Formats: sequence, C-alpha cells, structure tokens
Amino acid sequence: MSDSESTEFEDQDLGDPRRYDPDFQGPTTKRSSTDVMCCMIFVLFIMGYILLGLLAWVHGDPRKMAYPTDSQGQFCGQKGTPNENKTVLFYFNIFRCTGTSMMLRLQCSTTQICVSRCPERFLTYVDMQILNKEDKNYWEYYRQFCKAQARPVETLADLLSSGDCPLAVYPSRPFLQRCVPDFSAINGNLTLGSRMHFEDGGGQKRTVVELREAASGISDVIDARAIGLKVLEDYSTSWKWILIGLTIAMALSWTFLVLLRFTAGFLFWFFIFGVLGIIGYGIWYCFLEYNSIQQKPQSAIWMYGIGIQTRLNMFFHLKETWFSMMIILSAIEVVIIIVLIFLRTRIQVAIILLKEGSKAIGYLPSALVYPFLTFILLSICISYWAVTAVFLATSGVPIFKVMVPEGECIHEDEACDPEIFPNTDIPKACPGASCNFAFYGGRSMYHNYIATFQLYNLFAFLWLINFVIALGQCALAGAFASYYWAMRKPEDIPRYPLFTAFGRAVRYHTGSLAFGSLILAFVQMFKVIVEYLDRRLKKAQNSAAQFLHCCLRCCFWCLEKMVKFLNRNAYIMIALYGKNFCESTRDAFYLLMRNILKVKVTDEVTYFVLLLGKVLVSGIVGVLAFLLFTERLHEIVEGPTSLNYYWVPFLTLVFGSYLIAHGFFSVYSMCVETIFICFCEDLERNDGSAEKPYFVTPSLHSILTKKRPVPQR
Repeated sequence: MSDSESTEFEDQDLGDPRRYDPDFQGPTTKRSSTDVMCCMIFVLFIMGYILLGLLAWVHGDPRKMAYPTDSQGQFCGQKGTPNENKTVLFYFNIFRCTGTSMMLRLQCSTTQICVSRCPERFLTYVDMQILNKEDKNYWEYYRQFCKAQARPVETLADLLSSGDCPLAVYPSRPFLQRCVPDFSAINGNLTLGSRMHFEDGGGQKRTVVELREAASGISDVIDARAIGLKVLEDYSTSWKWILIGLTIAMALSWTFLVLLRFTAGFLFWFFIFGVLGIIGYGIWYCFLEYNSIQQKPQSAIWMYGIGIQTRLNMFFHLKETWFSMMIILSAIEVVIIIVLIFLRTRIQVAIILLKEGSKAIGYLPSALVYPFLTFILLSICISYWAVTAVFLATSGVPIFKVMVPEGECIHEDEACDPEIFPNTDIPKACPGASCNFAFYGGRSMYHNYIATFQLYNLFAFLWLINFVIALGQCALAGAFASYYWAMRKPEDIPRYPLFTAFGRAVRYHTGSLAFGSLILAFVQMFKVIVEYLDRRLKKAQNSAAQFLHCCLRCCFWCLEKMVKFLNRNAYIMIALYGKNFCESTRDAFYLLMRNILKVKVTDEVTYFVLLLGKVLVSGIVGVLAFLLFTERLHEIVEGPTSLNYYWVPFLTLVFGSYLIAHGFFSVYSMCVETIFICFCEDLERNDGSAEKPYFVTPSLHSILTKKRPVPQR
C-alpha cells in the first residue's frame, strides 16, 4: 500500500491497520466458543424441525399426490380395495367442473367414480334404454360408468333422484388417470367424435366448445400434476445418462482445476473461446429451427388446447420462440466480448491469482474432495425439505361436501358424513343431492396451522442450506489461511489443515456461522414472500404497484449479494482469529475498505474467469446431452428413445453440471479470496524487510501493488 493511500485511509474511520506481531503464524489456535446464544437457538430450531418432519410423516400420505380420489374418498387403482383394477377417474357431469369452486377446492362438484376404462362413444341414458331393448349389451356397457349399486330406472326424474348413473357419456381418453374428452380437429374445427353439437342427456343441446371449457377446469388443475408424473417417467428412463453426464461434469471440473495450476494462461483463453463457441452453436441451431418451422394446416387445433401441456407444446412450435432464443444468445455473446475488451488489461492479474490459488490447492489436495461432502449435506437438506413439504401438503382426512347434480340447494357445499347422509333431511330437501369427497383437510389444531408449518419448513430449509455453505467456506478459509501464513511451504503447513479447520469451525463457531446464515435466510425469505404476493395479486396490480415490485426485487437482490459478500469475508476472519460474527464482519469490512482499490482490481476479473469455467463445463455437457436426447448421436451411442420431454433431462444435466462446476470452482474462489484477505493483512503487518518479511510470493506482490518485487526468500 502506498504512503498516500495509507494516509488517506487512516484519516477515515475505518479501524486501525494490523500491527506487526512476531508470534502470529496463521489461524489462531487458542480460541473460545462464539455466539453461544445463537448456537443454542439454532440447535433448538433444528430439533423443532425434526419434530415437524415426524409430525408430517404421521399425518401425511404422498399417495394423495399421485392417485385420483373418487367421491367416496377412495384411491383409484389402490391395491387391496374394490378399486384395484379401476385406475381411471370418471366424472358424471363434466359441465360442473367449471367456475371458481373447481380452482378453490381442486375437486369437481359432481359425482366421481373409479372405472377400468374411459367411454369410447356418445351415449345418453335415454338412448341406452331404447337401444337396450334390442341389445342387452348396451346396459352392460353403460353400467360400468355407474355406481356399483346402480339399477335401471324408467324416467329421467328417477335417474336424477338416485344419482347412480351419469346422464350421458362422451368419447374420452385417460389423462393422468382421469377421463377427459378426446378432442380432435377436422378442417381446422374442434370436434369430439366427429361431432360439434350433441345432447347432454338432460334435454339440452351442447356444443363442443362448451365441453372444452368444462374440461379445461379439470385440465388446468391436473395438468401440472400430469407434467410432474411425465417428468418422473423421463427421469426413470434417463437417470443412467444423467448420472453419466454429471460424472463427466465432475471430471471436467476436476481436470480444469488441475490444469489451472500448470497452464492458467492457456486455460483462460480456452474458457473464453470455448464459451463463445458453445453460445455460437446455440445461435446456429436456433437459426436452423427458425427456418425449418412451417405453418401446418392443423395448427388451428393449438388455439383450442386445454391445459399447460398443450400451451407448452405450442411454445416450442412457434417461430417466435426460436427467434427470441437466437436474439438472447446473440446478446449474451456480444456482452461477453464487450466485457473481455474492457477487462483485457486486468487479465494478467486474474491469471496470477489463479496460479497462486492453484499452488495452494496443490499443497492441499483434500480441498478438492470437500465439495463432495458439501454436496452430500446439501442433498440431505433438500431431500428433507421436499419430503416434509409433500407430507405436510397431503396431511388431513377426507372432507365430504353436499353436492347437487342440477339446480340450487340451500345445503349445497355443506360438510356432511357419507355414512349417515341418506338418513338426513338433505336428500328430501335437495333431490339428487349426494355426499361426495371434496378435499383433504381437518379441523384439529395441527390442520389449522398447516400453512404456518410450510413457512417454517421453507425458512428452516433456507437457514440450513446457508449454514452448510457457511461451514464449507469457513473450513476452506482456515485451510488456505494455514497455507498462506506458512513461511516455508510445504514444511510449515500444519498436518491435515482442512480437517483441523473444519473441526474448529464446528466446535467453536457453529453459533457465528448460524448467525450469518440466519441473516441471509431472512433476506431470502423476504424475497420469497414478495414473489408470492406478486403472483397472488398480479391481476389486481396497476403500473405503480408493478414498478414498486420491481424496485423491491432489485433492492432485495442487491441486499442478498451484499450480505453474501460480507458473510464470506466474515467467515474468513472467523477462521483466522476466532472472533464472533459481528466483530469479524466489522474487521473484514474495514480491511477491505482500507484496500478498496485492490479489491476492485482482483474481484471482477477473477470471478469472471471462474464464471466462464462454470459455463464452459455446463455448456459442454449440455451440448452432448442435447445431441444424445434428440437422437443425433444414434450412430455412435443409442440413448433413451421414449422421452416425453427431451428438455427435462437436458435442463437437469445443464443445471446439475453448472452446480457441480460451481461447487468445484467455489473452492478456487474461496482460495483466491482467502489469499487476498491474508495478503491485505500481510501488507499491514509486515514491510518486506528481514525483520518483517512478507509471506506473499514475489509475483503476486508485484502484480497487486505494482511495485518492485520483494526479494526472493
């Protein structure tokens, strides 16, 4: 640090610079527990989280997410029940599956039964009676869509009163184990079984458009679940290839980290041209797709699509989609080139820092194994959160409501008990009324606080995730600090530095790490709440509200980045001196502010280079996955051929590869940042003389201070 720079910062209230200490030889070994109160709160919080998981396990039933439920509250296709061979749900009157009640209760207000197959023809109950006089098989066909105790009745009034059979059946197909009308297109017109008009069995003329709107009420609710099940099917088909791809990503990340030590300059340019080449391939492919898509005569059917899947398919069949993706990739390509032009003078700084980080990792090879431990801990946290969320969402007992097939009734939508319902006054007051399953819930204290438990589950998940990351950062910082403050390398480096640093972090600083991760979890929780409120109130928002929401998102994004930056440097100080979180944050902040010019020089380029490495790893794996899952490599290797959505395993591999690369390169990032913090401390403690020698290497000292290199040791 120059004299003018030192004077400038000493005049400001940025704390006192470090003084020379002949006894300082690296991370403090004699330390005591910090932030004990926060540690106790954290432990109690985890115990409560475990109890919540056990409580959800007792009350929840994940089958409710996968199997449809009939009006009696029984699962369709459940083994050991009368519905074992009846795997599809059939709706008596699909026209009642519209309106707000369907979206609020996620259950159609009509009788539903489990059937073994969906109807394949148009047939009303009246038509069946007429045809059955000539051929008895018509009743046998029709009765499979009636209740088990159904008997033929003579009049339509008797049928409405009994409610044992539907008024009509329509050509349908199974869609997520539910019978949904089987629409088709003829000359661009929406039809159902070659018809556009039909009777509903109650004497009313209906159009196919009305039926489509009614079916949309079901489809929009269950389509997301359908996609989820098809995604699981794709995962079950391609999981081997996904594991192979993630293994390749791991090998590439490991290889790049090893090569960085020997060929940092060459690898930097390899990262740059590799990323530019992969993005260029994406631009070229989007251009080919944009030119190849032609308007098809039957494309009008997409305008009548029901549910999310149809709209999703339509999205990938539009020229505008590929044109937009081409423009986005082109913009990213241009931005990278512009950034490289502006940062060209600082590339040498990044290369020197990467080489120094490579030396540290070379002396501490166990640091490359640590991402596996972090990955295991993060996987446990994510799995526990997901399982708890599912069990909480499926907690409850079947709730039954009074449903009326036609007309209005004062008792409609009231809670009822199916066992005693026939003996009540409701069937007399409301002819045809039935006590049907509506949803899962309950009136106990547990069920009243399900939403609160879900919030607790989400917050605990964020806190644990941030704590695991903080623990890793503190352990790595302690290990790399031990490397930096060793005058003779590797002779003065302590034995098992990473294991020792991890033990110190867990034993003495769990409270401090929990404190820092708690602050970050609060910020992230507020972001989630803002996003949730925006989605719930999106239709009611005006321009001012939307502008305010954008400002809030921007503020929380900046706040999260700032907290992450301060926390990371605070953990380095905790690993060095063993102080509590607040003191460590203050010391780290003052140290960085006293060396703000060096921070500006180092952070930008180094993190940009590491980001290019992450993008390159995920890009290489992504291109290979795309060629495999779209069967463009069938001459070399035969991949899965029965995928519903090829982009599901493709995106999984891209994001998974990026996370793996991020895990490995974050070791590098933490190494560089720790070395930089130690370097700033080194400059304040020592002056390079024989009595106060620098611990920094001459090359790093010269590039960061732009002064004459220190003498060789």
